[in-house]
Amino acid sequence: MLTTHILTVRDENMLGDVANELQLSFDRIQVSVEDIITERVTQEVLRYNDRAAQRSFDQARHYLVQPTELEQQLNGKKTSGRLKPVDLEKQIDVALTAFANNGFFILVDDLQVETLDQMVEIRRNPSVTFVKLTPLVGG
Repeated sequence: MLTTHILTVRDENMLGDVANELQLSFDRIQVSVEDIITERVTQEVLRYNDRAAQRSFDQARHYLVQPTELEQQLNGKKTSGRLKPVDLEKQIDVALTAFANNGFFILVDDLQVETLDQMVEIRRNPSVTFVKLTPLVGG
């Protein structure tokens, strides 16, 4: 029998306000930071594509998952109608690259993880927080 381990992750801003919380399922107790990002993006893309098939972009927003520039051009600035789904592999690549380039950072029990191969043990129910950095205006 396959055991499922649940990891709860939160999105916070720089003030510590929680914007989103979701649960990720894994079949093992130890996972890498890359595994966490990949599973999170996979869930978001599935949810986004499901909502995009039914609603407008404004109603299908997600934190890490954003349509690529080409996908946005193909979809236009619609406020109603159906949108084309986003590509899972592209979104995973975008998120992993953003992490590597400090586009967002991840805290595990209030300590920043620094590499994609860093391991996180789910058994002890760690606090995992994604913090997205926003560029300064004019900088």
